[in-house]
Amino acid sequence: MTPPIHVRPSPNHDARPPGGAVDMLVLHYTDMADAAAALARLCDPAARVSAHYLIGREGTVYRMVDEARRAWHAGEAFWRGACDINARSIGIELDNPGHGLGLAAFPDVQMAALVALAGAVLARHPIPSQNVVGHSDVAPRRKRDPGELFDWRGLAAAGIGSWPSSAPPVPPDPAAAGRLLGDIGYEVVDFLATVAAFQRRFRPSRVDGLLDAESMGLIVAMGELSRAGGA
Repeated sequence: MTPPIHVRPSPNHDARPPGGAVDMLVLHYTDMADAAAALARLCDPAARVSAHYLIGREGTVYRMVDEARRAWHAGEAFWRGACDINARSIGIELDNPGHGLGLAAFPDVQMAALVALAGAVLARHPIPSQNVVGHSDVAPRRKRDPGELFDWRGLAAAGIGSWPSSAPPVPPDPAAAGRLLGDIGYEVVDFLATVAAFQRRFRPSRVDGLLDAESMGLIVAMGELSRAGGA
């Protein structure tokens, strides 16, 4: 069931291109002290940033931009050949101080609200599981959110996003890893940054950008899952 939604309109949006479907869900953290500060910025016309939704740490859901409109949340980004990620996505911000102010765990009540909200979004739009991504996935050279403490595995277990069922270690092969990361959806311009973004999501215990056997195994597993449709 969709949680109650508090409307806090932001002026920072425009029309989506005609004929395009929403086929991505992008998750962010606010990187600000609290939800009030984040709402103020996301609704400030001078800031020229926004998202469709923000979820407070206590689970309160705010809608700032109607899903029919293009919110300005992803910036310069890339995923699976697409560059205008804002045009094809729904953006959800999670109230969290982020790396800038001290990355914190995401409370259970906040994650439960996200599962409910994201489930409702997926019911309204044809978003495949491999297109449920973090800001760091679509902008690995610029962004780190939602960060290493975000529970991607738990989210996938709730039916939102992808996670490999098994990923045995594989000897590192940078050329093959680059191809597979591209197959998964990543922009592979800065290999180290892309591997770090992948690790931040799938091996958050050590994010160093180095292609070790554990990371290679996960890349292979996710490449296979992506080719199978991300189920």
